[in-house]
Amino acid sequence: MLDLLLADLVVLIHIGFVLFVVLGGLLALRWRWVSVLQLPAALWGAMVEFGGLICPLTPLENQFRMAAGGAAYTGDFVVEYLVPLLYPSALTRELQFWLGGGVCLINLIIYLTIWLRSRNTRRGQR
Repeated sequence: MLDLLLADLVVLIHIGFVLFVVLGGLLALRWRWVSVLQLPAALWGAMVEFGGLICPLTPLENQFRMAAGGAAYTGDFVVEYLVPLLYPSALTRELQFWLGGGVCLINLIIYLTIWLRSRNTRRGQR
């Protein structure tokens, strides 16, 4: 039971990390220090997608699921609704490239906005 709970917790952390990779730059619009954490996370997320790598959280989740006796994905909100977001059945290398490109594009737009705001603020102080 504890292993199954830990597996679900890893999935929730994984989804949170994915959201931080994709949209965490929006937090940096408000709090610049977030970029110190978010930029490396975004680079990691893009590298995983472009490289076809497996995030270390995936084997950790699988380890907990196996320790729980290989529990099936039935009747659980986390598994039923959140796991398919992380592990889509139609995930291909081409889709991974699109996802990696999306991460890069979204973060490029956000950080370009931050840079332009910063530049305009500095000009206004002169």
